[in-house]
Amino acid sequence: MKQGQGFLLVFSITSMSSLHELAELREQIIRIKDDPNVPLVIVGNKSDLEEDRVVSRQRAYDLSQRWGNAPYYETSARRRANVDEVFVDLCRQIIRKDMYLTQMRDQELETRRRERPNRHDRRQGRRYRPRDRCVLL
Repeated sequence: MKQGQGFLLVFSITSMSSLHELAELREQIIRIKDDPNVPLVIVGNKSDLEEDRVVSRQRAYDLSQRWGNAPYYETSARRRANVDEVFVDLCRQIIRKDMYLTQMRDQELETRRRERPNRHDRRQGRRYRPRDRCVLL
């Protein structure tokens, strides 16, 4: 959990206890990562066993909304239904969060750089002026 960047929280739609175990698992993840905004996707597996369903879609969806609009998918490992979509969604969340953190880090570094004059300017007694920079994307 410590090294994970995102998590799939999977339960069986045929087992209410598996859904209840997700709450404890999510709390452990948040505690270990020390971040309430960890990328995660809630997955109700065994959608091919609709006749044995115990957990309603609405109940699982409500849980996902309480957990900060975490995406909810129903999958079937047997039929490979929605399996790829679950991983794609999680990867997008991880990439989005990584880009945000990188942007925030860059802004912080730029702010520090502007607030702190370089050595040459201090010796000269001049006010530090940031140089214009060109960024190519």
